[in-house]
Amino acid sequence: MMLLAGCGGGSAVPRERQVTAKNTGFPAADRPVATIVSARWSTEEARDRLNEAGKVMSLAGIEKDMTVADIGAGEGYYTIRLAQRVGEDGRVVAEDIVPETIEALGKRVLQERLDNVSVRLGLPADPRLPEASFHRVLMVHMYHEIESPYEFLWRLRPSLTPDGQVIVVDADRPTEHHGTPPDLLKCEFAAVGYAPVSMRPMPSAGGYIAIFKASGARPEPGTIKACKSGARATPAAMRTGQGSE
Repeated sequence: MMLLAGCGGGSAVPRERQVTAKNTGFPAADRPVATIVSARWSTEEARDRLNEAGKVMSLAGIEKDMTVADIGAGEGYYTIRLAQRVGEDGRVVAEDIVPETIEALGKRVLQERLDNVSVRLGLPADPRLPEASFHRVLMVHMYHEIESPYEFLWRLRPSLTPDGQVIVVDADRPTEHHGTPPDLLKCEFAAVGYAPVSMRPMPSAGGYIAIFKASGARPEPGTIKACKSGARATPAAMRTGQGSE
């Protein structure tokens, strides 16, 4: 098992903070950013009673031997279960921006002898993942905490394999209330050159699951247009999944 350390980290941003533009070349998010309040969304026992991780991994098409990233890994609920799903020849990279969280997760990975898991300290606007490496990237109940979504998604794109997909699980409510309205999510992904694969309700995971893939050339940062809160994604139509879960 390899522990990957990074430099820098992130601190919580105040609830309902409206991010102002920074001199990064990327547009600022036209929405509040939720506070990082905890590394835990719910207890692992409660989530397992609903088979949350199993359903998400099945809908995401995660199989043995895949390489998967768990972004905003927290205490490792998905990390542990992903490691079991991909098997000893697969790989899981667990990323978080809070140094204390990554340190605690690293200890858990060592204690549970998960030799196919690495942990990595990311940056608020950059997950710092190796290029062309990941078949699936999971972001579960954390997208609304990303302060600079356009820069984050732009820097995430090169880490995907040609058939790689990004899976977002979130609640359908305003970002300041720890969710992301689906139309806003679709618009922000489309602005950075991601095409929708599917979206469907997922009550067992507290909201919905959306799947995206990279499509076309990655846009230059200066050409990216910020979405208005509640705006619909116009660059590409979303194909809704059949039913829920």
